[in-house]
Amino acid sequence: MNAIHALKIAGVVALIASTAACSNMSARERNTAAGAAIGGVAGSVLTGGSAAGTIGGAAVGGVVGNQIKK
Repeated sequence: MNAIHALKIAGVVALIASTAACSNMSARERNTAAGAAIGGVAGSVLTGGSAAGTIGGAAVGGVVGNQIKK
């Protein structure tokens, strides 16, 4: 297993573990967090694990998630 794959797995585990902290968040805050997480993973996958792609995907996903159900 290479380092990038291990880092992706660790990120998913951290995301799943942190969902308990979202219980007192508003729907908009949850959508923003979910959008950022999904965007980060998508950006990473689409750019082959590039840090810039991951950060860019998270930023775009967070904005999209924030705008859902205004």
